[in-house]
Amino acid sequence: MASNAGKKLIQIDVSSDTVCPWCFVGKKNLEKAMEQNKDKFDFEVRWHPFFLNPNAPKEGIKKSDYYRMKFGPIQFEHATARMTEIFRGLGMEYDMSGLTGNTMDSHRLITLAGHQGYDKQSALVEELFQSYFCHGKFIGDRQVLLDAARKVGIEGAEELLQDSNKGVDEVKEELNKYSSGISGVPHFVINGKFQLSGGQPPNAFTRAFDVAAKDGAQ
Repeated sequence: MASNAGKKLIQIDVSSDTVCPWCFVGKKNLEKAMEQNKDKFDFEVRWHPFFLNPNAPKEGIKKSDYYRMKFGPIQFEHATARMTEIFRGLGMEYDMSGLTGNTMDSHRLITLAGHQGYDKQSALVEELFQSYFCHGKFIGDRQVLLDAARKVGIEGAEELLQDSNKGVDEVKEELNKYSSGISGVPHFVINGKFQLSGGQPPNAFTRAFDVAAKDGAQ
């Protein structure tokens, strides 16, 4: 498939969790690579669910307390300092305040957004990342989710979130289809074939785009 301008289409499937800081870093670096290569390729980015902690409490737990318990106090401090530095390098402030918890509702919303256009879906993912990582907002809070959905024009968000079962099966199907066998995120699949994992730098994505285009997968 190619655009009217003759540019090849690069399709990127991203498995990600909304409480994964490296997923946000990966998104920013992917977008830098896409901007650098926009004259060569057209892009379609599709976001798929992953659960770093499927058993995370729905009511939420203080973010700093959870990660101190998970990593231990020394590793927690080192990891926080590192992420703060990385985020600042991307022009953002890393906020460890607020709550963390179950991400199912955010994934239900992202999956819904995918049916309304992948650009809208990516815009929603951005809003959710910004809310959680930069503004200390709880990703399990219905109002936080609704505010993000309204900001990017997602239709049906309130109806979805009022029914805790709506969209769950679709999220599970997406998880099985795109994230089966994946041990960590972010995980990127380019043109259904070429895989990258972690917070890759922009030039790693550029190389993958070139290889995918030459392969003729599209």
